[in-house]
Amino acid sequence: MKQVVAIIKPYLAEKVLDGLKRAPLEAIHVREVKGYGRQKSYLDQYGENEYSMAFLPKVEIVLWVDDLRVDEIVRKIVEVARTGRMGDGKIFVTSVDSFATIMEMGEQES
Repeated sequence: MKQVVAIIKPYLAEKVLDGLKRAPLEAIHVREVKGYGRQKSYLDQYGENEYSMAFLPKVEIVLWVDDLRVDEIVRKIVEVARTGRMGDGKIFVTSVDSFATIMEMGEQES
């Protein structure tokens, strides 16, 4: 199993989630985050005003996906979230060695 973390522009989050609606996912988690990537140098161009150290609003979508479906899921996210402009976001894919469902663990102890 893999964990896919997509950090995207907020106004595209609903479109990405809609595009993943029928995807074979184990689970999904969404939250609002703030940060910056390579566009930090772009923000510095504003000098001493309020934007110079600004964190940009983003949405983080975390998905748990079967290994065989990762490429399909990543392609779908890129297809929907890519605008071609700086700050479109990032996608990280990591391996999940193990996981447990809390409810199932409680039943094992009974």
